[in-house]
Amino acid sequence: MTAAGSDSPVPPGDADPLPRILSDTAALAALDDAPAGALWRLAEPGRQLDANVVRIPPGQRVDTHREPDLDVLLLVLAGSGTLTAPDGTHPLRQGSLTWLPHGSTRALAAGADGLTYLTVHRRRPGLRIQRSAPGSFGPERDTNR
Repeated sequence: MTAAGSDSPVPPGDADPLPRILSDTAALAALDDAPAGALWRLAEPGRQLDANVVRIPPGQRVDTHREPDLDVLLLVLAGSGTLTAPDGTHPLRQGSLTWLPHGSTRALAAGADGLTYLTVHRRRPGLRIQRSAPGSFGPERDTNR
C-alpha cells in the first residue's frame, strides 16, 4: 500500500483511523412516519465534517434562513420538495445534489411525500469559555480547533 501521490509505503499502526459504515440512509429515508428533524447525525470524535440526515414531513418547511459561515452540500435521499432562493424556486427530488454556498439565503419545503435529505459541511469551531474583560462574559469561538 502506498500513500496517495507517493511511492512510500503507508505503515499500518494501531491508531490508524479506519473507514466505517455509519448508517443505512435508504432505511432512514423509508421511515414514512419519522418525526421532523434530524434522523441521524455524524458524531465520531476527531471528525472534520458534520453531517445529518433530516426529515421534513409532508407540507412542512424550513423557513428562510442564511448560513453565514459554512458551505453545505444537500443530497435528497427520498421524497420531493422545493428550494427557494433569491433567484426563484427550484424543484428537489430524490438524487438532487445541491450546493448551498455560505452567505446564501434559502428555504426548503417538503412535497406530498415529505423530504428526507443528507447535509454535509465543515465542522463548526467549538465554543469555549475564556476570561473576559471585567463586566463582560460569554462564549467565544475557538479558532484553534
